[in-house]
Amino acid sequence: MIESELSKEIRSAMRDLCACYPSEYWRKIDAVRGYPDEFIDALTKAGWLAALIPEEYGGSGLGVLEASIILEEINRSGGNSGACHAQMYTMGTLLRHGSSAQKEKYLPKIASGELRLQSFGVTEPNSGTDTTKLQTTAVRKGDHYIVNGQKVWTSRVQHSDLMILLARTTPLKEVKKKTLGLSVFLVDLRKVSEDELTVRPIINLMNHETNEVFFDNLKIPADSLIGEENLGFKYILDGMNAERILIAAECIGDGRWFTERSTAYANERVVFDRPIGQNQGIQFPIAKAYINVEAADLMRFRAAQLFDEGKPCGKEANMAKMLAADASWEAANVAVQTHGGFGFAAEYDIERKFRETRLYQVAPISTNLILSYIGQHVLGMPRSF
Repeated sequence: MIESELSKEIRSAMRDLCACYPSEYWRKIDAVRGYPDEFIDALTKAGWLAALIPEEYGGSGLGVLEASIILEEINRSGGNSGACHAQMYTMGTLLRHGSSAQKEKYLPKIASGELRLQSFGVTEPNSGTDTTKLQTTAVRKGDHYIVNGQKVWTSRVQHSDLMILLARTTPLKEVKKKTLGLSVFLVDLRKVSEDELTVRPIINLMNHETNEVFFDNLKIPADSLIGEENLGFKYILDGMNAERILIAAECIGDGRWFTERSTAYANERVVFDRPIGQNQGIQFPIAKAYINVEAADLMRFRAAQLFDEGKPCGKEANMAKMLAADASWEAANVAVQTHGGFGFAAEYDIERKFRETRLYQVAPISTNLILSYIGQHVLGMPRSF
């Protein structure tokens, strides 16, 4: 894949910015389970989080390909895009399906950094990935909706001003198709009281700010509705290909970070009077990990190209996400093995990145669901669930 001059310029600029936030910065954030506010503010001020917002609303008007390079470079530098990546793909729901008034009201402020749109309320404890079975309700009462229910794995809600929320507006038993009856809302979290919304942090393997959230008669204006009522599932699906491509890019960044660290250590570490990288038992796994990352990268570029051209890319986006997640996880394991005991030492950062990249075997879509999608929709086999 021959990169454009624009892509090269983005890489160079991102590396310069990320160099100001070296591994020590991320290590300190991880140690206290903190949020990288300083880094996110720098990204925002430089305009990188507004990459996908059209120029008319104050953004850069770039494509998913360019956005994916931004996130890749963050992870390749040793950082963690999980703290900010949601703004890239959740914003698309507002951009593609929001009213003119909604876009004019929110997009310029999101682009400038005055507002953060980092939170995405979809998954529920009882439905998991079976989104059509979600139970959170939004009932219309005159000029507002009343929301009740619970979400889980709602990330970055504590560092967001706005939330994209998927809720049921028509009971499941009353819809003709199970994909109907759900609606999308843009919730202004600044106007929500503690009595209406309870947030319970979920302590997890990596430093990832995620939560359970409980809605108790949350009152939101009727104009919070994005698009048409009961068509929200379609709107959410519309943005999932972008999400998969961007996550794939993050994994590619991780994979390259691991292989670069492994290679450097293998060349420097001397045991039995020779660098350990001279031993094929060390050299070959690193080489294999590198090959798999590079192969996944090609699928990422293919999927992003199709997306930006407005062409169907469900197959490519899902394959890119799975290949990249698998490649980064393999590279992570190779890095631990290459570093031996030091792979578990926090000062080498391997264990931190190892925890971070493990997430993408599961989220935002698990490997098994991708295989099911390919089996059914690409290969034409019977639905497995």
